[in-house]
Amino acid sequence: MAGKDSGNLKTVRLWRDAALRARKLRSNLRQLTLSAAGADPIDSPDAPQLVLPANIGDIEVLNLGNNGLEEVPDGLGSALGSLRVLVLRRNRFARLPPAVAELGHHLTELDVSHNRLTALGAEVVSALRELRKLNLSHNQLPALPAQLGALAHLEELDVSFNRLAHLPDSLSCLYRLRTLDVDHNQLTAFPRQLLQLAALEELDVSSNRLRGLPEDISALRALKILWLSGAELGTLPSGFCELASLESLMLDNNGLQALPAQFSRLQRLKMLNLSSNLFEEFPAALLPLAGLEELYLSRNQLTSVPSLISGLSRLLTLWLDNNRIRYLPDSIVELTGLEELVLQGNQIAVLPDNFGQLSRVGLWKIKDNPLIQPPYEVCMKGIPYIAAYQKELAHSQPAVQPRLKLLLMGHKAAGKTLLRHCLTEERVEGNQGGGDKEKSYPPSPPPVSKGIEVTSWTADASRGLRFIVYDLAGDESYEVIQPFFLSPGALYVLVVNLATYEPPGFPTTVGSFLHRVGARVPHAVVCIVGTHADLCGERELEEKCLDIHRQIALQEKHDAEGLSRLAQVVDEALARDFELRSASPHAAYYGVSDKNLRRRKAHFQYLLNHRLQILSPVLPVSCRDPRQLQRLRDKLLSVAEHREIFPNLHRVLPRSWQVLEELHFQPPQAQRLWLSWWDSARLGLQAGLTEDRLQSALSYLHESGKLLYFEDSPALKEHVFHNLTRLIDILNVFFQRDPSLLLHKLLLGTSGEGEGEGESSPVVALPNPSQDVLRATQLHHYVEGFLLHGLLPAHVIRLLLKPHVQAQQDLQLLLELLEKMGLCYCLNKPKGKPLNGSTAWYKFPCYVQNEVPHAEAWINGTNLAGQSFVAEQLQIEYSFPFTFPPGLFARYSVQINSHVVHRSDGKLQIFAYRGKVPVVVSYRPAKGVLHPDTLSIASHASLPNIWTAWQAITPLVEELNVLLQEWPGLHYTVHILCSKCLKRGSPNPHAFPGAEK
Repeated sequence: MAGKDSGNLKTVRLWRDAALRARKLRSNLRQLTLSAAGADPIDSPDAPQLVLPANIGDIEVLNLGNNGLEEVPDGLGSALGSLRVLVLRRNRFARLPPAVAELGHHLTELDVSHNRLTALGAEVVSALRELRKLNLSHNQLPALPAQLGALAHLEELDVSFNRLAHLPDSLSCLYRLRTLDVDHNQLTAFPRQLLQLAALEELDVSSNRLRGLPEDISALRALKILWLSGAELGTLPSGFCELASLESLMLDNNGLQALPAQFSRLQRLKMLNLSSNLFEEFPAALLPLAGLEELYLSRNQLTSVPSLISGLSRLLTLWLDNNRIRYLPDSIVELTGLEELVLQGNQIAVLPDNFGQLSRVGLWKIKDNPLIQPPYEVCMKGIPYIAAYQKELAHSQPAVQPRLKLLLMGHKAAGKTLLRHCLTEERVEGNQGGGDKEKSYPPSPPPVSKGIEVTSWTADASRGLRFIVYDLAGDESYEVIQPFFLSPGALYVLVVNLATYEPPGFPTTVGSFLHRVGARVPHAVVCIVGTHADLCGERELEEKCLDIHRQIALQEKHDAEGLSRLAQVVDEALARDFELRSASPHAAYYGVSDKNLRRRKAHFQYLLNHRLQILSPVLPVSCRDPRQLQRLRDKLLSVAEHREIFPNLHRVLPRSWQVLEELHFQPPQAQRLWLSWWDSARLGLQAGLTEDRLQSALSYLHESGKLLYFEDSPALKEHVFHNLTRLIDILNVFFQRDPSLLLHKLLLGTSGEGEGEGESSPVVALPNPSQDVLRATQLHHYVEGFLLHGLLPAHVIRLLLKPHVQAQQDLQLLLELLEKMGLCYCLNKPKGKPLNGSTAWYKFPCYVQNEVPHAEAWINGTNLAGQSFVAEQLQIEYSFPFTFPPGLFARYSVQINSHVVHRSDGKLQIFAYRGKVPVVVSYRPAKGVLHPDTLSIASHASLPNIWTAWQAITPLVEELNVLLQEWPGLHYTVHILCSKCLKRGSPNPHAFPGAEK
């Protein structure tokens, strides 16, 4: 069961037990919870001393858990004459304390889980004759005593996560036993003793090497819940189908290829988990199970789903992810009660008509499918958007738009801009008859990069195939905005200057770009193009191309092996039980649950299965050679037209959506920076779209990168930013980092500026030369402040953006948009309040040059490195071993602004307050392979109030997690650093596992 390997039923059982305990607490039973005095149970080897209060004879529930106890006081049994429930979990007992035997005549519940038990003691067990519930899980028991069979009243027994190789024969005498849990032990066969337990209703024998089940398992006729996960089962006996009372069955993580034909007799079955098996065909025996509500078939080898699945009319949950399914039957839309539908990781290109009938689906996963109808962007938005698409398709004719996004990436001076001009300007003529040669042209001056530029290139007019070419500037200053343009379904061309390429420079000119694309768009298609081939000798050209190819292979091998090693460490941790992992803070994955470990393993597997698709060999090109350019064009066309690589090239759209897009880019609206919602609505009416159908069309155009429409933003949802070319020109203004160019733009912006234009400005155009000099000095001061500290007032931003921004509303909307993108924030605008006429100042964090903030020490006695603290420190550290997302720290700096006050920013650190609690955010770039990039979030408080530190940093952690979701191919780890190590100023503080991707 993908993501639910423990299953809903186990959760239900846990809640049931919790509810049972809660009912006890609400009853008239008198209860007592005691904490031991003495040493810290984790930090000290000395056993704490338990001090019992006087007059405890009438206590009925006693909780001594989490105390690090190795023994209990003598006379405990005689002192607790009314005790019925005793909790000793999470202590250090190696055997059951003898005092427990004194309670045997009235004790009904005993919990000794999460201890160090290696034996129970026959006499103690024999004395517990009234026991109804016994929990011995998470210990080190190699065997159970025969006396356990004498506990005639026992109803629930949990011996999971021990070292049991067999069960005692006497266990068959527990005729009242209803629940038995023996998962995660060392059983090598199904215990036949269990077949005598006629009252057994719930049984868990998961994670044992059973390798088979007995034919007479049918004797367990009362069984309602059965867990057989990871039991190495290859087949099920026919007798299994006689378990007519079964309601929930977990068979995931086995080797099943088929189910017995009589499986359909299990008519009471409501939940079935068959994930992670070897089914190649959908099991036909499931189709008559009309009462089935949950079905999990994730991670099998299914290629199709039968149309008769519609007979499972009560189905609420259907997981079919990570199979090989190519299509869904039309009848699946009849499962109108579905609430969870998971289809990701298949080969589905087209969804059935009327898919919107599945309106109750809340959990919907469809990524990693070659969807063309509806398009991927529509499907990712959810069922309501699919319904709107299909409804629109029924209203208007379908239209196919063969159009593909092509991104040119590479280091500065790689030749991207020249290559774009040569590719998109058709200069190769004739030779279609085979006799004429291509015309050669005199060299023209190389074009100068203006930053990020977008060009439309009709590569094949006969088929209407068009590339939207994005030339991504190679200068480092653009790194913060480049990720916005990296999207699924695009063809990536990595451009390398072969004339200047040297093997030691591979990591910066090639390797880092591949890591970046792989982290942002797993499984992306990348073509390596070497430019300036005419400047290299023939042998030199061959050697450089081979070196790039070789180093790419080595980097991919290194990364894959690293991920495999990490996955192996997780496997080794899973092989040890939770108690062993929690025995020492220095153990691998200390304290991490099995569920989270399996989630990490699944992510490692995802990363291994979604490596970049790097086309080989390296294609050398000279822009002076028309034949080489034509060869590159042909290569790009052949890749783009490959249906398995780029199914989105053949996406089907409603004609009305296509017309709406075209109308947005026609005069007069094409020249405007933005349109209001009502402007777009009028265009929608021209395209045949009523207002209620416009939302889905705009949402698709936004997701597919045609325009920007933020339906979730109160400040921006009434506007549509359709002129992406002008928006990119505006972004280029901010990220060129050329002081002379910025000053020139400002001086041009001030010429002709009058008093009646927009807001008042301290910069006024003056007639005489001396005041012109003063004006230039002022503007130069603003430019310096911008390039050093990232600071600009709103009126200077307006000058910079002329003629793009004409009205004050244009400026305000643009600044809201930049803030939404995480590029800047307003320094002096009160939350939710207007500025009341004062000048607004904006901060662009990517421009901050000072390494640390200009601020006093974080607290008294603290250095700016944040290594030693008087109070208790809480620090969460994110570690990025492969690559750190470019621009992440700057964007994160913007995203947290609404959560903090009194902030002071540096290039690598931010000091701020959450209310009255100080917080510091730090980025530490990698120092070699052994020291990865890290980003940490820290706060502190006195130990009794450490929860205030947690409250302070939690919203900041959540904001970072949201940003990291934009990088699905990124591997990172999260740790809580040991506060005592930090206090000591340790250069390598111990790291406790948090979460990991």
